[in-house]
Amino acid sequence: MHLLSASRVCALFITALLHRVSSLDTVIGQYGETLEIPCNNGAVKAEDVFITKWKYDKGDGLAGDLLVKQKGQNTSIIATDDYKDRVNMAANCSLLLSEAKMTDQRTFTCMVVAGADITEYPVNVLINKTPAELEISDKAEELEIGKLTKLAKCVAHDANPAAQIKWLKNNKPLEDDVKGISIQESVLVDPVTGLSTTSSVLEFSAEKEDTDAVFTCSTVNAMGVELVSSPVNFTITYTTENIVLKVIAQDPLVEGDNVTLKCIADGNPAPTSFNFHLKGEMVKVEDADTYTITNVSRDTTGEYKCSLVNNPSLEASKEVIINYLDINLSPSGNIVQSADEALNLTLQIDASGEYMVSWTKDNVKLNKEPKFTKLTYSDSGLYECKVKMGQLSQKASFELLVKGAPVIRQFSKQRSADGQHKVLICEAEGAPKPAVSWSINGTSPEESQFVNGKITHKITVVPSANLTVSCTVINEFGADTRSINVSSLFVEVRMDKQADQSEDSDQTKLVVGVVVGLLVATLVIGLAYLVYMKKSKQGSWKTGEKEDGSSEEEKKLEEKVEENSQKAEV
Repeated sequence: MHLLSASRVCALFITALLHRVSSLDTVIGQYGETLEIPCNNGAVKAEDVFITKWKYDKGDGLAGDLLVKQKGQNTSIIATDDYKDRVNMAANCSLLLSEAKMTDQRTFTCMVVAGADITEYPVNVLINKTPAELEISDKAEELEIGKLTKLAKCVAHDANPAAQIKWLKNNKPLEDDVKGISIQESVLVDPVTGLSTTSSVLEFSAEKEDTDAVFTCSTVNAMGVELVSSPVNFTITYTTENIVLKVIAQDPLVEGDNVTLKCIADGNPAPTSFNFHLKGEMVKVEDADTYTITNVSRDTTGEYKCSLVNNPSLEASKEVIINYLDINLSPSGNIVQSADEALNLTLQIDASGEYMVSWTKDNVKLNKEPKFTKLTYSDSGLYECKVKMGQLSQKASFELLVKGAPVIRQFSKQRSADGQHKVLICEAEGAPKPAVSWSINGTSPEESQFVNGKITHKITVVPSANLTVSCTVINEFGADTRSINVSSLFVEVRMDKQADQSEDSDQTKLVVGVVVGLLVATLVIGLAYLVYMKKSKQGSWKTGEKEDGSSEEEKKLEEKVEENSQKAEV
């Protein structure tokens, strides 16, 4: 390797001082990694460079040589200290510095000879070191409410620049100098590595709401990446100030159920023993906060309490209500009554609250409670009452059968639509269902359904002569019979024809009727006159005289008037 002469190099150095670049670039390297320090940032092309030399600032105005390279020759390392095995030069004249250390934070200068120009490019080097992790230590075993206590210490080891630590509670930053918060931070530099260890101590005055709080510490490195510690929480102790009695039971709570009383205290650690006051009786429960009452009844209803064993004055109470609903319907079951009788219905209700009553008959809703002052056959049916109180309900029912001897309510006849038959209709009531019989045989018998004690029976007849027909209804309680006159269809047809033939004489009959009417009117006027005259004579009798023969005369007069009326009608 050919080296420059001492005089030549000296001349170059002297000249270099005259062409030093005034600007100073900064390069940041990561601790322990290889750092590339650029030379002239491309201002001079590598192929135009005749000599490249790297040196560093040793301090106190002294410089240390690292390496040199002449064009067409290999790089010559001239360092004799720690840099001897850690420096090299890239093809673009950059300095390659391996295993970067904190001591590498200094100025490195690249001297370039290109043609007749000698130029220097100084570069400032900074070394960053991110802490491996944040560690929380020295945790307090427990915190007492209202007392400023050292919570923990957060440490960021071996960093550069020194880490700045921030404390967080439930992911929200905590600030120093705030009431109940004190943060003290310190930095220790390792004399060997030059790395800094930051410690932050948090003193905290806890409140009851901090029982489940989560604390962390964090820092942001030089590259803007946030590091967060593992979360920690703390036991916060405080005495019991309030207790609550809770009733655990199914809803609604009814007779026969179980109910559990649970006493909840806000102390930490929580009390382990309680007194339960059960309507005048006190039961002490240890290592538990509940007490169960089994198979409750309506007598269980009342106020219950719980208190602390070591502080009986601190107590809580709760009203326990056992819901119940009892109904008694009288009479019930199957009821048989006679028609026209009264049925007294009584519904007794015993309930713990307000209730509603509804009735149905044969599954059809009734608007009100049934009343039976005089039973009819239509009252027969299945009656059901339903009493509802909240989610509780009770039902009761009875089936009523009204019985009695049958009665024919209507017996009628009508001519068929074609005029060739007569239809006899017998309508009856009674229970049980009555049997219907006729005194004659008919055709097309028709029987309605037996509903509400009523039945209708029809037969069709063709009477050839006038006759009397009877309908008989009978059951186990009695019988009823009614008769109706049925005329011959042939006589009716003949009379109809005669009626048609006599239409022409209707006017003559009308005249005769008018004359007869005038005669009757005259007779009535004469009779009125006679009565008036008789009363006039009676009015002339003296007081105390007998009115002999007056009733007999009146009778004869009435008979005479009736006789004349009959003659007039003929």
